[in-house]
Amino acid sequence: MNNKELLKELPAVNDLLTRPKLVAELQRISRDFLVDVVREVLEKMRQQILSGGDALPAVEEIERQVLALIEHKTRPKLRKVINATGVVLHTNLGRAVLSEQAIKAVADTAAGYSNLEFDLDAGQRGSRHSHVENLLTQVTGAPAAMVVNNNAAAVLLVLSALAKSKEVIVSRGELVEIGGAFRVPEVMEQSGAILREVGATNKTYLRDYQAAITDQTGLLLKVHTSNYKVVGFTHETSRRELVELGRKHAIPVVEDLGSGSLIALQSLGIDVEPTVQDCLKAGIDLVTFSGDKLLGGPQAGFIVGRHDLVQFLKRHPLARAIRVDKMTIAALEATLRAYLDPDQAQRQIPTLKMLMESPEKIKHRAQSLADRLKREAPRYLFNIIPGKSRPGGGALPTTELDTWLVEIKGGVSSSQLAGRLRQGEPAVLVRIQQDSIILDPRTLLPGEDEKLSQAFSQCIMG
Repeated sequence: MNNKELLKELPAVNDLLTRPKLVAELQRISRDFLVDVVREVLEKMRQQILSGGDALPAVEEIERQVLALIEHKTRPKLRKVINATGVVLHTNLGRAVLSEQAIKAVADTAAGYSNLEFDLDAGQRGSRHSHVENLLTQVTGAPAAMVVNNNAAAVLLVLSALAKSKEVIVSRGELVEIGGAFRVPEVMEQSGAILREVGATNKTYLRDYQAAITDQTGLLLKVHTSNYKVVGFTHETSRRELVELGRKHAIPVVEDLGSGSLIALQSLGIDVEPTVQDCLKAGIDLVTFSGDKLLGGPQAGFIVGRHDLVQFLKRHPLARAIRVDKMTIAALEATLRAYLDPDQAQRQIPTLKMLMESPEKIKHRAQSLADRLKREAPRYLFNIIPGKSRPGGGALPTTELDTWLVEIKGGVSSSQLAGRLRQGEPAVLVRIQQDSIILDPRTLLPGEDEKLSQAFSQCIMG
C-alpha cells in the first residue's frame, strides 16, 4: 500500500472506543480524556506513515499503545523512588526521609481537622507556632523560637525585619550560594538590607568587622559554610568575638547555620560541625537553620534565639507569607520530640541512622543484597567492594563515610541499565562507576532490598 492507502486503513476513533479494554478504562478516566489519548496515538501513527512507514499496526497494537499512554499520563508525577546512590540527604530526591512517628503524625493530621490555630485549653484562637516552639526551646536551649517554610525564608525574614535599609556586615568568604543558584547577596538584596562585605575570601579578622561598623549598621551576619570549606591559609573570626563586638555596639549578631545539627557528629570523623546549641551558647542572638537536612525532618526553616527579636519577627507581615502548614508542623513536632532523648533520635530518625550506620552492618547488607540479585540474574557479575557514601544536601561537604557497595557488571551497558531502573516501577536511582552499576545499601530503607531486587529482575527481562 502507498501512504494514502495506509492512512485510510487506520481505524476510526469511535471504532477504537468500543474495544473492551478501552471501555474498561472509562471506570477510572473520563471519555473526553480517553478520546484525546486515542487521537494522540493515531496522530503519531499518521506521522510515522507520512515519514515513510510501510506497515499498519494491528488494532491490538494500537489498543496496547493507547493503554500504555493512559498509564503514562495518569501515573503520579511525584513518585516514591529507591535511593541506592549512598547520598543520604539527596536534594533531588527530597532530602531527609521522615521517621515512622513523623509519617503517622502527618497522616493523622491530614485526615481531618486539627487545633492548628486553636487553643483547646482556653477555648479560643491560638498560634500555630505554639505546637513546636516549646520543643525547639527545650532541645536547643534557646529563649524563643519560630518556624517558617525553609531556611532561606528564615534568613529573608530576619534581614527584612531587622535590617531593611541598613547595612549588614558579612565576611567575604561567607557569601555562599545555596541550592538552585540562589546566593546570600541576592537574598539580602530582596530583603532591602545593604550588603557590607569585609575581609578576604580566606581571611577575615575581628578588626575588619570593627572598621565597617557605622551608624547605618543593622546586623552582624555570620554564615556557616555548610556546603563548602575554605582550607589552607585561613582565618575566621570566632562567634564569641563577634558577639562581644555586637554587644559593644548594641548590634544583633545573627548566624545562618544552614544544615543545623542538634547532635554532635564527631563519631563520623567530622572535625568541626557546630550544633545549634554551640551557636547559642556562644551568645549568638538569632540562629537560623534547616529542618530537612541534618535534623532529619520535613522542609522548614527555624529561627531560635533572643525572645524579643523572635516575637518581633512573628509580628512581621512577611511571617504570614512564609508560614508552614499543618502537615509540616505535625512532622516537625514528632521529629523534635525524638530529640528530647538524643539516643532515641538516633534510633528513630532515618537520616541519623543512615549517617551513623557502621561499615560492618552495611557490608552484611551488601552481601545479602548481592546474593538476592544473583538469584534474579545469574548471568550478571556481582562484587562487594569498599567505597564511600556522602551526607549530601549541602551538608558536611568534606565528609565521606566508609561503606560497602554492590558492583554489577554484565548484560547491557551501565547507562542503559541505569536508565531502565530509573524508569521502572518503583524507580531506582543508582551510581555509575567505570561502566559498572553501583548500589550503596546505606540509603536503602527497611524492606527496599526486596523491591530493588524485583525492579532489577523486571529491567533485565525487559
